[in-house]
Amino acid sequence: MVIAVRKDIDIGKGKMAAQVAHAAVACALRASRERKKLFREWMSQGQKKIVIRVSDERELLDLKRRVDAEGMLTETITDAGLTQIPPGTLTCMGIGPDESTRLDPLTGGYPLF
Repeated sequence: MVIAVRKDIDIGKGKMAAQVAHAAVACALRASRERKKLFREWMSQGQKKIVIRVSDERELLDLKRRVDAEGMLTETITDAGLTQIPPGTLTCMGIGPDESTRLDPLTGGYPLF
């Protein structure tokens, strides 16, 4: 699983951790319903998660289009706006879980967070 986080929004580390957790949970729940075999493999292999940085919303949505075109699961996370950022701000996106051979070509060029 890969979680792409926007680096252009000003949020604290705790807020970012919460947004990443939302993405991971949303992806896992969806995979448990729609991609049962991949989900079971991911669970049995330690639930690997990689967090990457994207520059802004445009780059996040561009990555989403490319990942969607490959048929992988994505879950975008928008903030409720109760604390640090306006409501509806797109903060991050979860991708997968999926095979590294499918994820790496699309996400391997981004810097780690």
